[in-house]
Amino acid sequence: MEKGEKQKVVSRYSRKTILEAVHLVESGVLRREIITRFGCAEVTLGEWMKTYGSQTYHQNKRRVYSKTEKRSIVNAVRNGMSLQEVQIAYGLKSTKLIGSWVRQFESEKFDLCVSEEVMAKKKKEQEPDDVAALRRELELAKLKIEALNTLIDVAEDHLKIDIRKKSGAGRSSK
Repeated sequence: MEKGEKQKVVSRYSRKTILEAVHLVESGVLRREIITRFGCAEVTLGEWMKTYGSQTYHQNKRRVYSKTEKRSIVNAVRNGMSLQEVQIAYGLKSTKLIGSWVRQFESEKFDLCVSEEVMAKKKKEQEPDDVAALRRELELAKLKIEALNTLIDVAEDHLKIDIRKKSGAGRSSK
């Protein structure tokens, strides 16, 4: 097959059958029932929904958020935005979802604080001052690197471009 030439996909299902299955999904019938009824795979039904699903279906489809997206939304709340403001700004359907993410990340933050306190107590046991100072600097550098990596992840997600240089990449031809 030549480059740019599309391969014709032969389906064992008629267009009428596919549209009937799509209509059933959109009307609320369980996907498992449709899969059994038509004898198709779950992946096939998903592809049908992507291709033939109505605009309303695609708008109401549940969105999956990455961990960096969730973290930036939670940070917006921590920085003083109300749940309603965050909901509008990020186009979320409910403030309950935002609240659950805030609670989830608060528990993570608590776990980190507890483990940092335990580590700090162990480190203070008979350690020279210069080693302790170097450890503090190292911890700050690690936190800074983590913050910068998070910032790059968020920027890549929002801008939909790769910012980090890939290994083996050549120099630009300027």
